[in-house]
Amino acid sequence: MNYLNHGNDKFQKCIRNDVYVDKTGLITYTNSRVNKASCYICVSRPRRFGKSYAADMLDAYYSRGCDSHSLFDGLEISK
Repeated sequence: MNYLNHGNDKFQKCIRNDVYVDKTGLITYTNSRVNKASCYICVSRPRRFGKSYAADMLDAYYSRGCDSHSLFDGLEISK
């Protein structure tokens, strides 16, 4: 398994943004695809629909280089 270790700085900025939309449900789906033959996920959305925010969220969630637990408190994935 490959891990992203960029930290959570970008996701911290995202969740402080006034227009942030909680897309942490994507984490549940991503977890369901790990270690399966069909593990590739294509996120095709028009411009300005939060693909970078989603990537920053996944980076913070899977990163081993920082503790992001508190960033996800109160978001959908924490339920």
